[in-house]
Amino acid sequence: MLKGLVMPAFTFEKLSPPTVRGSTPVPVPAAKKPRRLFGHMINRFVEARVRKNLRKQKGGTPQPPK
Repeated sequence: MLKGLVMPAFTFEKLSPPTVRGSTPVPVPAAKKPRRLFGHMINRFVEARVRKNLRKQKGGTPQPPK
């Protein structure tokens, strides 16, 4: 007899879950990222430069905007 050369009587398959026809999956919206962070940093540097230039021109400290 040939040992180990016998075909198995059954095999296991991975079956995919059933799909519902006629409906499409609703896409999940992505989490919003804080995209203005870089713009806020640039604005802070620009404001500091403007204040520095005003102090040089007027010779005093400018009042902060209200």
